[in-house]
Amino acid sequence: MIVIEFSDGMHEYVTTPVRRVLKLAGGEVFYIETMNSRYRLEVQSRDVALDEVLESSSTT
Repeated sequence: MIVIEFSDGMHEYVTTPVRRVLKLAGGEVFYIETMNSRYRLEVQSRDVALDEVLESSSTT
């Protein structure tokens, strides 16, 4: 299962069990297939993601 947390930090969504994960060659793009759905996941660089977390925590 995957837990998807929304940017508001107050809501999350739990998927059905994961069947398979596919990764595009040469990029940080993943396609995740669950029992009922398909998701596209694009991973940002660690620095960008960390900066966004720090910015959102300093404004609250």
